[in-house]
Amino acid sequence: MSFESDEKKLKKGMEVLEKLNFLSKAGSGISDDFRSHTIENLFGSVWTRPGLEIEERSMITLAGLIALNRESELRLHFRGARNLGLSREKLEEIIFHLAHYAGWPNAVSSSNVLAEVWQEMDEEKD
Repeated sequence: MSFESDEKKLKKGMEVLEKLNFLSKAGSGISDDFRSHTIENLFGSVWTRPGLEIEERSMITLAGLIALNRESELRLHFRGARNLGLSREKLEEIIFHLAHYAGWPNAVSSSNVLAEVWQEMDEEKD
C-alpha cells in the first residue's frame, strides 16, 4: 500500500530535518513510504506545532531515547541537538538528570554514545 503525500507537511518536515541536519543521516534502511510518512507526520506536524521551540523538542526527544536506551536513534538526535547549538555540557546534564529516573546503565550507555558522536562530529569538521 502506498502512502499519499501531503506536500505542505512534507515541506515543513524537510525544513525541520534541514535544521537538525538529518537529511544525509536519517533512515537509510527504511522504505520510501515509511520515510515520507515520518517526515510529514512526525517532523512536518508534531515537531512544528506551536508551544515548544525546536531545541526544546530536541531535548524532550533525547530524554525519551535515553530512557528507552535507543542507541541508534540517540546517535542521530545527539547530532541534531549539536546542530541546533545545544552544548555538550547541557546534553551531559540531561543524561545526569535522567540517570536517576531512567537508570544508571541507560545513562552510561548514553554518555558513551554522546562522546562517540561528539568526537565523530569534531573529526568531520577537520
